[in-house]
Amino acid sequence: MSLLTAWFSGKESVEKTSRPILSEILKTMRESVIVVGKDTRILASNRAAYNAFARNNGALEDKRLSEVVRDLALHEAFRKALEEGASSDIELELPSIERRKYDVHIAPIEFEKTKGAIGIFYDITQIERLERVRQEFLSNVSHELRTPLTSILAFVETLEDGAINDEENNRRFLKVIRRNAQRMHHLIDDILELSFIESGGIALAPKSVNLHSLIEEIFTNLSGKAKQQRVKLKNEVPKETFVFADAVRLEQMLTNLVDNAVKFNVKAGSVTVGFARKDDRDIISVTDTGEGISAEHLQRIFERFYRTDRARSREIGGTGLGLAIVKHLARLHGGEVSVASNPGKGSTFSVELPSKSA
Repeated sequence: MSLLTAWFSGKESVEKTSRPILSEILKTMRESVIVVGKDTRILASNRAAYNAFARNNGALEDKRLSEVVRDLALHEAFRKALEEGASSDIELELPSIERRKYDVHIAPIEFEKTKGAIGIFYDITQIERLERVRQEFLSNVSHELRTPLTSILAFVETLEDGAINDEENNRRFLKVIRRNAQRMHHLIDDILELSFIESGGIALAPKSVNLHSLIEEIFTNLSGKAKQQRVKLKNEVPKETFVFADAVRLEQMLTNLVDNAVKFNVKAGSVTVGFARKDDRDIISVTDTGEGISAEHLQRIFERFYRTDRARSREIGGTGLGLAIVKHLARLHGGEVSVASNPGKGSTFSVELPSKSA
């Protein structure tokens, strides 16, 4: 006699041994499982089903299916299994604090004079979320590549149509082609870098780093861009300040933040890098005097390709991946990155890292 047969049978001796075994089997399953009888009352379930459907209403057993899950398609699938002996596969979406989605397989259980049905709920919420992220990522990559590629092709065609001999404009056209090709190159580099970081492919080599000296090097590398924007760079980190981090990755994080602060600043503005130690955390701040970021954008600013002003971002350059890279690198260090901003008054990005003594 099978376990399910024993469950539904009225034979007490078999039931006493089979119920605990069935219960243990259901406990081991990651998927939510519900077994119902012919009156659609729940006869058995597992912990996963309880967590998904109980909603603080106690045990599921002995409740009618309609008391637990209100979905017409699900009820119809169980009815077909009970009355027609037919299996069904449906999708189920449950509204809650966090909307959950399931692939559900419902099958009949037939034995002797008893009929039942079993439903196995495969939670595909995370899979659906990842698929949306993948589709959004591909859409963004396609868009970001298409824009410079369109410009390159247009100017190549112009040169081919005779502009190559136009001494007044041909070099300008070539500069546009080069600039857009470099933009595509940087985008691909950042995509590969972010993918490498997210896959856990990098190993940090933390050591004591003189933060003041590192900031000076970054300022030197970005001085040309800052001068062009008439933005003043201020290093307010004390000279003997040391932090414990991977020097290369810390430079990468701070270069991204300072570069953004210069690009999105106002003319004759300033970028200030500061430092503070609070408890067991080292806090490196990058403050600009730009236009600031509105509250609606603050929660998403570290997402891949997220931009508060797409038109301006394309005009001044950038891949839209820099802040996502900063976020992942900070977390690899056991730290975090955050932003505070007031529209019209500038923004402050803060990288928090565990201090060496932590």
